[in-house]
Amino acid sequence: MSEDIQPDFEKSDGLVPVVVQQVGTGEVLMLAYMNREAYDQTLATGQAVYFSRSRGGLWRKGESSGNVQHVKRLRIDCDRDTLLLEVDQVGGAACHEGYPSCFFREVTPDGLKVIAERVFDPSDVYQKPE
Repeated sequence: MSEDIQPDFEKSDGLVPVVVQQVGTGEVLMLAYMNREAYDQTLATGQAVYFSRSRGGLWRKGESSGNVQHVKRLRIDCDRDTLLLEVDQVGGAACHEGYPSCFFREVTPDGLKVIAERVFDPSDVYQKPE
C-alpha cells in the first residue's frame, strides 16, 4: 500500500532537518536542511540538494568539491518533519573541512579529539576567486 506522504515544511518556517547517512554502513555524515524546492530537486535528480541557511539559498551538495551525494533511499519520520537520507557519498568526504563525516570530533574529558582522517585539504578544493 503506497501513501502520498509529503514533508510538513510549514512546521519549521519552511525547512525540515535531514539526517544524512552513508548507505551500507549507516555512518552519519551530516545534518542539513531542505525546503520544498530542495526536496523536489533531490527527488527529480537523485542527487542531494539542500537549503543552506548561511547562504540563504539552494546548495547542491558537491557543486564546488565534486563530492556529490547519490540518493539511495529517502525516509520520512512519523511527524513528517524530519527526513533521513541514505546516500552514496562520492569522493569519501561529506564535510567541507575535508573529513568523511561532519562528526569527526569527539568530546572527551580532555577536550575535543579528532577521530577521523582528513580526505582532502579544503584550501585545495575551495579556492577563493581572485
